[in-house]
Amino acid sequence: MVKLDKIYTKTGDKGKTRLSTGEPLDKWDPRVAAYGTVDEVNAALGVAALHAEGETLAALRRVQNDLFDLGADLATPDRGTKLEWTPLRIIESQVKRLEAEIDAMNVNLAPLDSFILPGGSPLAAQLHVARTLCRRAERMIAELFAMEDEVVSPEALAYTNRLSDWLFVIGRVANNNGADDIKWVPGANR
Repeated sequence: MVKLDKIYTKTGDKGKTRLSTGEPLDKWDPRVAAYGTVDEVNAALGVAALHAEGETLAALRRVQNDLFDLGADLATPDRGTKLEWTPLRIIESQVKRLEAEIDAMNVNLAPLDSFILPGGSPLAAQLHVARTLCRRAERMIAELFAMEDEVVSPEALAYTNRLSDWLFVIGRVANNNGADDIKWVPGANR
């Protein structure tokens, strides 16, 4: 269980932070950048949730919780050292749940015949913001994954990849099941 008695530590005043293992890192370290961007996705979903209700709101809250799991996963790198606790990791069932939800939402959506512009309803617009942040988080996690001296689970990377797809699809659902999507018109303003 997390217990925070003191919110500020002042280590950030010198551009440093600590992972959950206590390991000090620079604030610009790729690992810190990756889980910081995951936090940005979560914050964007918090704004999106202001426009959601029912099952959509419940789904957003499930994903927000998963994003904290993902942040904990990234903040606890496997350095081969025995920890005093079992680190929280993204697992395959979380990825599979997103896939199942994407498939279920897609049933009611007409196939796309054009790219769509971010926007439409306030909820859809905010979900597109979250989607673009998620793609950035995915790029950062992929970079970390590719680094020779870093360990990132394939499930963490897969979850982020699937989540950006999930956000695209639920954005279409929020646009009246795609009926209110704004289609891109190539060269429209030439």
